[in-house]
Amino acid sequence: MPTWLITGGAGFIGGNFVLRAVAQGIRVINLDALTYAGNLDTLASIRENSLHVFVHGDIGDRVLVARLLAEHRPEAVVNFAAESHVDRSIDGPAAFIKTNVVGTLGLLESVRDYWKTLEGERREAFRFLHVSTDEVYGSLGDTGKFTEATPYAPNSPYSASKAASDHLVRAFHHTYGLPVLTTHCSNNYGPYHFPEKLIPLVIARALSGEPLPVYGDGKNVRDWLFVGDHCQAIRTVLQKGRVGETYNIGGNAEKQNLEVVHAICALLDQRRPREDGKPRASQITFVADRPGHDRRYAIDASKLRDELGWEPEYTFERGIAETVDWYLANQGWVKRVLDGSYRLERMGMSA
Repeated sequence: MPTWLITGGAGFIGGNFVLRAVAQGIRVINLDALTYAGNLDTLASIRENSLHVFVHGDIGDRVLVARLLAEHRPEAVVNFAAESHVDRSIDGPAAFIKTNVVGTLGLLESVRDYWKTLEGERREAFRFLHVSTDEVYGSLGDTGKFTEATPYAPNSPYSASKAASDHLVRAFHHTYGLPVLTTHCSNNYGPYHFPEKLIPLVIARALSGEPLPVYGDGKNVRDWLFVGDHCQAIRTVLQKGRVGETYNIGGNAEKQNLEVVHAICALLDQRRPREDGKPRASQITFVADRPGHDRRYAIDASKLRDELGWEPEYTFERGIAETVDWYLANQGWVKRVLDGSYRLERMGMSA
């Protein structure tokens, strides 16, 4: 039975990944600091599962990480742990540097020291997979897509911190020989998403009758990736990826933000109409744009397709429908998330 150390496994993507890994018979040591976006409710179905060991802690805690590695002897480490919201990085960049840069450095040092103790096939098979973002590449014009060779040009404190962590991962491979893999994903969506991000935020506000804020003219473009597809892509890279390589992961689903909001409104009108009969699109409100808002992201994932055989299974239409249905069926999860300090308010205006 393989054992993996998963960091950030109580977050959105990490939580989905942990649920799938345990269901597939992987023993998971799940290290998460349980910041505002970490939610043990996401892992409720595996709370008593012997394949899941949850540890509350920080990736930068070298003593803790070293103990977990020595005790559980994982064959792989998958690093999801990160501060991840652009708006929050505008209001408070220091936390992003602490976790995404300093924390990743501490994790890398601990993993390097552990890897050096391995011998033979275990040493040869070990992998450290670092989960990153397409935002490190900056912004695109009306045409073109990000490839793995696109120069880094991060435009927010969040993307700058992720770019720094990517460079550290690369450096640990080239300097120490650590067998690393890096993935860059486009915008994820799906179940268990903290409701500060566009899709769950719109669903929550639409259901509560509040205005649906759309930044600027709403024409900023993102490539949307269903979280289940992303998890499968990471598993594919972990199993078959070439050491030292990076792989872009996209959903082949470029949409303007306004298109996404209209799609959610239409689905909610079908599934849970407003009592007054008005369309939920009437709640759309255009607001001042985010400072430094990148205009367009688009991923070229042909390397992942051609070399490793992965392609997304979900169309945006299928994925957004399943996502809306999940939120409608799991309002208890949403309400418990909102019992904390976040109340669907606008962030990222301090600039």
